[in-house]
Amino acid sequence: MKSIAFFSILLCSGAAFAQVKTYDNAIINTTVNVIAPEDEDVQNIQQESRGGGPGFRNMMDGETKVETYVKADLTKTALRSEMGRSTIFRNNQLKSTTTIIEMMGNINGFTATDEEQAEMQRKRDSLMTERRKKDTTNARRPEGERRNTPAPVEIAYSSETKNIAGHSCKKGYLITTRFLGTKDSTTIWVAQDFKIKNLNFTGLSGSMPGMRNMGNLNGADQADGFIMSYTTRMPRGRVMEVEVTKVNLDAKIDDKEFQLPKNVEIKPLSEMQNMFRGGGDFRGRD
Repeated sequence: MKSIAFFSILLCSGAAFAQVKTYDNAIINTTVNVIAPEDEDVQNIQQESRGGGPGFRNMMDGETKVETYVKADLTKTALRSEMGRSTIFRNNQLKSTTTIIEMMGNINGFTATDEEQAEMQRKRDSLMTERRKKDTTNARRPEGERRNTPAPVEIAYSSETKNIAGHSCKKGYLITTRFLGTKDSTTIWVAQDFKIKNLNFTGLSGSMPGMRNMGNLNGADQADGFIMSYTTRMPRGRVMEVEVTKVNLDAKIDDKEFQLPKNVEIKPLSEMQNMFRGGGDFRGRD
């Protein structure tokens, strides 16, 4: 009888897991809040920016509304905040990303393949390595460990659940083991009934090509569903709170949604560095 009961539990567990369906088409609405420390000296930050105004170092603070469209290998993410708008077009088949940025009356477009972004990252890593060698006050990483090597990540789930945008979600923690064995965790809430092709979560991650660490969730692909909400720490004492507000898994999306605007000159990603020069380190933490 004990054996029958045990195998019955396994069958029920397998049936529950089988219900996680992957969708090719979807529209997801998300709200992102980046909360700055209460004791931050805003005036000093503004003076560091060109012209004394709010530069890139704090341009993502506050609330951002995100609308994400997914259709097979195409993804479009539209972001709106007080600072402006940006739209990111991702072609997973061609492995390329194009970003349109509307800010302070200007519209700029930048594009890059994954390989081009990886090459830019390698150059930045090389520069940072040289800087660390000259800085005798910092602990040095082992020679074989590089900044672009993903840190080991594991997921631990609790028994706590809650409803987010009509979907039952279970609470979990993305636990990352970093340099010298230090660990930090990101709280996540995972929908147990669906996944979306080429998309594990929404938010600010990848909102600008070449800034992969901004709000990124390393290890999110290990989740056994779609991540509907998460809270994570950012550079300079900031906290990012992300939560999905609406999901349409039966969306009929016209191909025109993924067409690039014809009135914007699309430049190589390398030129975007000049646009934010003087705005500080925007690459996120290791």
